Amino acid sequence: MAYLERILGEHPFFAGLDDEHGRLLAGCARNRRFAAGEYLFREGEAADEFYLIRHGQVALETLVPGRAPLVIATLGEGEIVGASWLLPPYRWMFDARAVTLTRAIGLDAACLRGKCEVDHHLGYDMMKRFLPVVVKRLHDTRLQVLDVYGDD
Repeated sequence: MAYLERILGEHPFFAGLDDEHGRLLAGCARNRRFAAGEYLFREGEAADEFYLIRHGQVALETLVPGRAPLVIATLGEGEIVGASWLLPPYRWMFDARAVTLTRAIGLDAACLRGKCEVDHHLGYDMMKRFLPVVVKRLHDTRLQVLDVYGDD
């Protein structure tokens, strides 16, 4: 667990993380590996884990009727994949597909939600870290939709 604690502490998303919170998060973490083309998760599935990308690229995609999947964002090393685990109904809103071999740390959502319920300081810290990511992704999605449908 000390290894995962160190890896979490070195990941940009958790910069400045309190040591005690690092220990709590490490208890919910595990190494994950996804081959190119493999889905980390699919839209509508239970959001039971989120990922810190250590190596590789992941595309966030959504299905558009009559078209190829629309890539909303391509994420890489140092970024996170998945925020739907935070709020009910805990379902993914996009597909996430490994574009290249991807190595990540997966954090179990139920484990983490439980720790956030017990330690509200941890919960607040997680919200402060995730909210800017969610807002940026919403903005990026808006721009992507305008780009795709703006000329119609």
